[in-house]
Amino acid sequence: MDFDKFKANGKINLAKTDTKSNGTDKEAAKIKTAENIEKLKVLQEALYAEHTQSLLIVLQAIDGGGKDGTIENVFGPLNSAGTRVAAFKVPTPIEADHDFLWRVHAQAPAKGEIVLFNRSHYEQVLVVKVHELEPKEVNKTRYDQINEFEKLLTSSNTHILKFFLHISKEEQLKRFGDRLNDPTKHWKLSAGDYAERALWDNYMAAFEELLEKCSHNHAPWFIIPADNKWYRDYVISEILVKYLEDMKIGLPVLKEDINEIKRLYEEEVGKEK
Repeated sequence: MDFDKFKANGKINLAKTDTKSNGTDKEAAKIKTAENIEKLKVLQEALYAEHTQSLLIVLQAIDGGGKDGTIENVFGPLNSAGTRVAAFKVPTPIEADHDFLWRVHAQAPAKGEIVLFNRSHYEQVLVVKVHELEPKEVNKTRYDQINEFEKLLTSSNTHILKFFLHISKEEQLKRFGDRLNDPTKHWKLSAGDYAERALWDNYMAAFEELLEKCSHNHAPWFIIPADNKWYRDYVISEILVKYLEDMKIGLPVLKEDINEIKRLYEEEVGKEK
């Protein structure tokens, strides 16, 4: 797979960026995704055991973009002992009394962890910007603050991958309809979804700006075509396997005498006979 074609580089025009699967064979992609998830299980266990590196995954999307589905399908099978999800909603009064990165830094991954941000510090240059919740001159400083924050994390051996799940406006409306027709999904519904949908162009402009200003080699943004959920999961799983393998994760060396442990094992086996 050509990973560079998904990486955000240079000037971004989301209206001209594909949201589809480009003729990829669906069944073959599903088989490959399942294989990738098995690889991810092994890599995640090694990362946890090595305990010197960590991985931060940032998921951003317009409403209905598929963040929850991505977490369930790609990351759900991983061991919960070393994988954690942090969701960022409207700041609490205490959080609002601090700088916008205060609550985010507290959720950054510890050594050996994979942490997924379901929404993230990028809300500050999305919702806050679109709804003009702070002065424009203040909001402009946020990109530099975010970039410096991510540099700080990577300097402590935290690797960062950021995925923008790119769906079409038509697909969003279809997903809203699917939720409406499924009583088990009614908890996800809100009249406010349609007020936000009316701001589609404003949100796309905000996404384009953050993708241009905050995608770097140490913390790249990937634009994932997400109209087809199976294709979204396939592409993300491919990228994750490549980047985790590139981290050169090494299992820790046993500090005790393996021959002594073997002797004790064989002694116990002998007792059972």
